[in-house]
Order: sequence, then C-alpha cells, then structure tokens
Amino acid sequence: MANELNPIPERCFELAVRVVKLCRHLEKHSSTARTIARQLLRSGTSIGANVEEGQSAESKPDFAHKYAVALKEARETKYWLRLLAATETVAENELAAITKEADEICRILGASITKVKRNSEPQ
Repeated sequence: MANELNPIPERCFELAVRVVKLCRHLEKHSSTARTIARQLLRSGTSIGANVEEGQSAESKPDFAHKYAVALKEARETKYWLRLLAATETVAENELAAITKEADEICRILGASITKVKRNSEPQ
C-alpha cells in the first residue's frame, strides 16, 4: 500500500517488482532478450533504490541529486521497454501498463526535482 503523503517510494518499489518479473520471463528467451533484460533489471530496480536514498537526504540539494539519478534510471527503463516493443521481443500491448507507470514516475520525479530546486533558491 502506497504512503498517502509520499507514494513515490512505493510506486518505484512496485515498478521494480514488475521489472523483475518481466526480466524473469525474458531470461527464457533469446540471448538478445536476456541481454536487454539485464540492462532493464539494472535500471528498473535502481529507480527505487535512489528514491529511497533520497528519503534520508542530508539536504535539499542532496535530495534533488538522488531524485535526478532516479529520473535518469527511469528514463533508461523507458528506453529498454520501448526497445523490447520495437523489436517485437514483447508485444507492445503487454508492455503498455509498465511503460505508462515508468512514464508517470518520470513525470513525478521531474516535478519533485523542480519543486525542491525552486524552493532552495534564495528569495
């Protein structure tokens, strides 16, 4: 269940679970699929790890940095999902929900970074 005040850590964790399950499925396929799966596994699980680190950031700039790393990983995750669909390794409709969630997480992370940076500027 997502924390009502800050659902992003839980959403990132749930996305990582979905990525792990997808990668397990891909491991049963071609060597190309397995290679992409390893890349996807790294980026898809790194998002939540960086968000968790950001939860205990020592400062607003540190928080923004951790979330920026998470955003980069989320964008990379979207890339690997897009590649899986474009190469017909996995049907695009089967990836639609996970791709949508990765995109929403990118938007949330980007907005969070912008807000923190704006609030950190001298008045």
